[in-house]
Amino acid sequence: MIGFIARRVVLMLITLFIIVSATWFLMQLLPGSPFNAEKLSAEQEAIMNERYGLDEPLLVQYGRYMLNVAHGDLGVSFYYENQPVSDIIASRLPVSTFLGAQAIIFGTAAGLLLGAVGAMRHNTWADSGSVILAVLGKSFPNFVFAAILQYLLGFKLQWLPQAGFDSYVFSILPSLALSVFVIAIVARFIRSEMLEVLGQDYVTLAKSKGISQSTLVIRHVLKNSLIPIITILGPLIVSLVTGSLVVEQIFAIPGIGNQFVNSIFENDYSMILGTTIFFAALFIVSILIQDILYTIVDPRMRLAGAKE
Repeated sequence: MIGFIARRVVLMLITLFIIVSATWFLMQLLPGSPFNAEKLSAEQEAIMNERYGLDEPLLVQYGRYMLNVAHGDLGVSFYYENQPVSDIIASRLPVSTFLGAQAIIFGTAAGLLLGAVGAMRHNTWADSGSVILAVLGKSFPNFVFAAILQYLLGFKLQWLPQAGFDSYVFSILPSLALSVFVIAIVARFIRSEMLEVLGQDYVTLAKSKGISQSTLVIRHVLKNSLIPIITILGPLIVSLVTGSLVVEQIFAIPGIGNQFVNSIFENDYSMILGTTIFFAALFIVSILIQDILYTIVDPRMRLAGAKE
C-alpha cells in the first residue's frame, strides 16, 4: 500500500509541475499588461515592471516563480496591491466550500433516491421520469438552472433572495443550481449499477429467501452499487468546492470562482496563476484519495497498480 501511494504521489507532483509550467508560459502569451497601462506613462510602467520583476528575462522569472511555488508562495496580486494570492484564496474559499458542500449533500441524496426509484421501477413511468430528469440535468449547464431559479423563486415568487451572501438563506438558490448536475450524474450511475446488481445470482437467491424489499435494496443492491460513485464524487466535490465560475457571478457570491473570473478581466496574472494552481492541486489530490479508496474497497486495483 505504501509503495502504491508513493508512486501516485510522484506522478501527482510531476503532473502538477507540468500544469504550473504550462500555465505560466501561456500567461506570457496573453495580450495587454497587468497594470492599467493606459493611465501610466512609459516611465511609470517601467517602474511597475521593475517592482514586480517583470523586466527580467523570462527564464529568470519562471525559475523564481517555480521556486516560490515550491515554498508555498503564490505571489502577490497585481490588482489588490500587496495582498498575497494565497490570502485572497483563503478568504474566499470558505464561502465556495460551504456552497459546494451543501450542493454535494443535497445532490447526492436526491440522485441516490432518483436512481434507486428508476432501477426498482424499471420500464415504468417512474423509470422514464428519472431518466428524463437525469438527461435534462446533465444536458443543461448549471447557469441556466441558476437563471431559472433566480427568476422563479427569487423574482416572481420572492421566496428567496435573488443575489448576495448576507445569511444562510442566500446560499439556498446557488446551492440548488449547483446540485442539479450532481443529481443527474449520481442518478444515472446508481440506476445503471443497481440494474446490473439486480440481475446477479446472489440477489435472486436473496429474493428466494423471502426477505423484504427494503432489506434487499439496502443490504444487497444499494451497498454494492455505491462503489462507482467514488469515481465521480471526488472530481465533483473539488469542482463544486472551488466554486462554479458562472453561478457565483450570477448570484454575486464572494467566492473563489467569482474572484477567478474577475482576475481574468483585470489581467491579474498572479491571481490567475495562483487560482489555477490551487484548482489543479485540489483535483490531483482528489484523484489520489480516489485511488486510495479504490484500493481499500477493491484490492485488485492495488495489485494492478503494482504490476504497472
